[in-house]
Amino acid sequence: MDIETVLMGRAFVDGELKYTEIGINEGKIVAVGSYVSGGDQRIELGTSMTVLPGFVDPHVHLRDPGMTQKEDFSTGTLAAVHAGVTTVLDMPNTKPAVFDHATLMDKKVHLKGRSYVDYGLFAAITPNINAGMIAKYVPGFKLFMGSTTGNILLNDDEELISAVTDALATGKRVSVHAEDDSMILREPERCNRDHLRNRPAEAEHNAIRRLAKHFSGQRINICHITTPEGLDLARNAGFTTEVTMHHLMFEVDRNSDAFYKVNPPIRDINNRDALYRRFVNGDITMIGTDHAPHTLAEKSQDFDSAPGGMPGVETTMPIVMNMVRRNIIPISQAVRMGATAPGQSFSLPKGEIKVGNDADFCIFDMRKVTKIDPKALHSKCGHSQYGGMEAIFPDRVIIRGEVQVDGAEFCGDRIGEDMFA
Repeated sequence: MDIETVLMGRAFVDGELKYTEIGINEGKIVAVGSYVSGGDQRIELGTSMTVLPGFVDPHVHLRDPGMTQKEDFSTGTLAAVHAGVTTVLDMPNTKPAVFDHATLMDKKVHLKGRSYVDYGLFAAITPNINAGMIAKYVPGFKLFMGSTTGNILLNDDEELISAVTDALATGKRVSVHAEDDSMILREPERCNRDHLRNRPAEAEHNAIRRLAKHFSGQRINICHITTPEGLDLARNAGFTTEVTMHHLMFEVDRNSDAFYKVNPPIRDINNRDALYRRFVNGDITMIGTDHAPHTLAEKSQDFDSAPGGMPGVETTMPIVMNMVRRNIIPISQAVRMGATAPGQSFSLPKGEIKVGNDADFCIFDMRKVTKIDPKALHSKCGHSQYGGMEAIFPDRVIIRGEVQVDGAEFCGDRIGEDMFA
């Protein structure tokens, strides 16, 4: 067996941290054990380093094409790699929206050679979708039951059931923005309390109930879950669930201005705290950032006019790693939610240090705690709601055996590949 490189150090393998040697050849993990012979290059990481599988973000909006004043694929994926995120799954509500084979292929051509991390592109579920033609080119399909950025809403049961059935028949997972649009109000808004009034928790609950009635036990993923009640409805239906850092950290009254406006909305402090406890308990399947950047000028408009969404791809997993340092959650949970579960859910050769998977790693010195400086981040949007929070950023990031970040400094190139080309 040919081995180009052997990575040696304390790694998270088979559910535990232990000294491990990892053999890499042609971008793949080819050997894992206490001793791996050979290797043209043998890299000893030292006892202070912790080797984890590269993180997988199952939910980003990189705004490319069509809204690149907010973000583009290069800036968004550069932000991702600095967080130890080695794979992103991009949502379809770009301009034009990705809803058929032609728009998907056009987007793939447009993005080729521009990404710093590996990626997949979702397609939107619309009436009369030809899911069979699209399926092999996407990690999954996205269903928007509630209005948000882009005009790809599908909330009518007659059309929705047929389209989702077709998408699920391909074997791909369907990620859902679960807010029942018929329950969303369009009253004027001056703050996040008004935004919460217009998008009540019951809209989330009813959307999940409707999905559960027809698709229990099937490959449905509920995105950005915001309530314990919604979480229980999704879990009881056998759906996977996804949570964002902003729904765990922020609450409607303390974080009231448009910089915290997002869909679905941040909720009241009691709900936020209850959801946080469920996160700590390990009841949620995975973390998705819902990285949705807008420019400072856009977010600085009056509340009603300001768009919903906030950046998060560069800050979420470093905040999670600081939670590990503080013993809020175990490292096994950070790996499961940030790497293994999204990798498995979307059938990627990612998220675990095991033979056959891509040689993607994020390597941390858990002693190196920093405070997030929005000016030091890489998203084009130029701001962050997480400024001043403690985080641990990776010291080294490797994608398919190629070092992209070393000494916490970028040293790589746009090597990212479409995982569903």
